[in-house]
Amino acid sequence: MANVISDETIEYVGILAKLALSDEEKEQAKKDMADMLDYIDQLGELDTEGVEPMSHIFDTCNVFREDVVTNGDDSENMLKNAPEEKDGMYLVPRTF
Repeated sequence: MANVISDETIEYVGILAKLALSDEEKEQAKKDMADMLDYIDQLGELDTEGVEPMSHIFDTCNVFREDVVTNGDDSENMLKNAPEEKDGMYLVPRTF
């Protein structure tokens, strides 16, 4: 199926992509876009009967791990570096 891309479409895509295309580049872009659409049409002719839809070509599985705290509460060591502390928190000057 021959897909014909109009000059207006190329102009619009150029504006969206913020490209200043020369006349030769516009003609090449029209040809490239038409080729891409022809390829998509060709893919539409494939027999996909019995093929399950998928989002990945490989099987995926849950790779999450259990959320376990490993470093514990180390606030005492962190507060050792504070110039001042109060009630287990950093004490800083007020700012307005």
